[in-house]
Amino acid sequence: MKKIILLLVLSFSTMGFAQFNVPTASPRQTVEQEFSLSKITVDYGRPGMKGRKVFGELVPYGKVWRAGANSATRITFNQNVNFGGKEVMAGTYGLFVIPMEKEWKIILNKDAQQWGAYAYDEKLNIAEVTVPVQKTAEKQEWFQIALNPVDVHSLDLVLSWDWAKATVSIKEAKPEVVGKIIEKLNEIKQIEKDAAKK
Repeated sequence: MKKIILLLVLSFSTMGFAQFNVPTASPRQTVEQEFSLSKITVDYGRPGMKGRKVFGELVPYGKVWRAGANSATRITFNQNVNFGGKEVMAGTYGLFVIPMEKEWKIILNKDAQQWGAYAYDEKLNIAEVTVPVQKTAEKQEWFQIALNPVDVHSLDLVLSWDWAKATVSIKEAKPEVVGKIIEKLNEIKQIEKDAAKK
């Protein structure tokens, strides 16, 4: 057994330890989705249930939660959006949740670089949206954030863990402006196609 471990260590050392990560209890994940003229990206830690009761105990009701584990969850919009009815400028924000039994308050905060929610300052909130909590048909063992396209102009941000999930609708801000930009882009593409034929 000792020889096998020694061989593994030697083989790893020749490959370079810099290629490996120390395993973490709440692995980090980045979710990216094309959206309208750009994309939306979410970077977050994924804690597991591990036999624990999540909401109301591990994640207390009525208290701000980092919407994940370790560093605060970060969401990046590459264009202005309508976040659950609130207009939000392009940029990177901390994503926080205040869970309650029947509804969650989903929060975008200017501070996206903090550890957890220990330095959370509600004065830096730029959007707060309260959405209903739905009971899921299957248990979600690992906390998950999904970006689910609805159509080319909107998507759903879905947070799910344990037997609960909450959804926030994200749409284009000023769709009439985006529509004009898309028309112009299509015109340019057509001109390029016509030029290529000559």
